[in-house]
Amino acid sequence: MTGRAKTTISTLQARKRERQRISMLTCYDYTTARLMEEAGLDSLLIGDTYAEVCLGHPTTLPVTMDELITVAKAVRVGAPSVFLVGDMPYLSYQVCPTDAIRNAGRFMAEAGCDCVKVEVDRRHADTVAAMSAATIPVMAHLGLRPQSIHSIGGYRVQGKLARDAQVIIEDARIMEDAGAVALLLEAVPTEVAGLITGSTELPVIGCVSGPICDGQVVVMHDILGYDIGHPPKSVKVYAQLHGILVDAFRAYSDDVRAGDFPLADKGVSMEPEELKALRATLAETKCE
Repeated sequence: MTGRAKTTISTLQARKRERQRISMLTCYDYTTARLMEEAGLDSLLIGDTYAEVCLGHPTTLPVTMDELITVAKAVRVGAPSVFLVGDMPYLSYQVCPTDAIRNAGRFMAEAGCDCVKVEVDRRHADTVAAMSAATIPVMAHLGLRPQSIHSIGGYRVQGKLARDAQVIIEDARIMEDAGAVALLLEAVPTEVAGLITGSTELPVIGCVSGPICDGQVVVMHDILGYDIGHPPKSVKVYAQLHGILVDAFRAYSDDVRAGDFPLADKGVSMEPEELKALRATLAETKCE
């Protein structure tokens, strides 16, 4: 582990005041979390995108609390210093504030998260207020809300029209008043994200919402070239792992079939005397 200081909500608030950008990525396992901790990421999101990139579902909707809690526990062990955000899955908070508090509390108590993320608009203000009153830090996710794709008609930019942008800006203020500790803006125009970021003291994390936000988050697979899904055009790809991994898996399979794996001279061998004794025992057993 890196031994670095723990990143808290106070850390992120200070970063905003000092105009230092916040880096966040999704993460779904212990090994990757260790690498991200070593790389110095500020924050990791246990995204409900786990449903798509790890479980193979076409949307985020099927993933469960139990599945994400298991992931969050592993990531927390691998990255003890980051600001860890648990993504509240579909119907884990929409039904009633009591459910929201109970489920969010699992992320905090069982997995050691520092915050939970909920996809909201002004209709969820009472839920956010109840969670905040229950000492659960909330990151309010505004703009494009993937859990609502069936009601909004698919994945598309939100707030392109002035009246729609005004609603998102007002929702951001409502969430701040309700006690949210941070905002996440997904797929809103750069100008709208800039207006919100400049008008609030809360750290604002952008997801395909331009460069003006206080920080950025993206699905890990999108920047690593896994060729899963359809990364937004604005996402920079830092590695092309699809071809590298396919080549490695193919080479391994070819070596096994050719008898070239494992390396014979690197294996564990018996002492000659022990091998001789074993053969003698087997010969006696055969004779009997």
